Order: sequence, then structure tokens, then C-alpha cells
Amino acid sequence: MANDPDLLAFGACVRRWRLERALSQEELAERAGLHRNYVGGIERGERNVGVKAVFALARGLDCQARDLLPDGSGAVTSR
Repeated sequence: MANDPDLLAFGACVRRWRLERALSQEELAERAGLHRNYVGGIERGERNVGVKAVFALARGLDCQARDLLPDGSGAVTSR
């Protein structure tokens, strides 16, 4: 699964949002109620994330779930 382009693109979006907010993976994991290893796996494209985790990540990043889906623009917008 680590080479799946969809998972890699999703993970890259999560990483961009996290870095934009100057959060560590551990800080994001705590805010989202997820394990830090799981967040790292998401960012590396190793995890096929469920809908509940997408919403948890969005809450942790203070963004909308749709913002974490790759749209080709690579834009990160502040809320």
C-alpha cells in the first residue's frame, strides 16, 4: 500500500497542513485523538485511513475534512 498514489497524496496533504500549523506529528496525534505512529503512517502513505480518522485529523488541524483531500492545487489555506 505504501506506493499507492492516492494514499501518498492524502498523506502529503496532511503533512502540509500539519507543517503550516507548526505541529509535530505527536502534537497532531494528541489533538486528533490518534496514535503518533498512525499519523506518521498516514503521512508516509502507509495507512488507508477511515472516514472517522479523516474527520479526527481535520479537527486536530482546525480545517475541513475536504481540505485534506488532494485537489491538485497543493494549497493550504488558513482558517
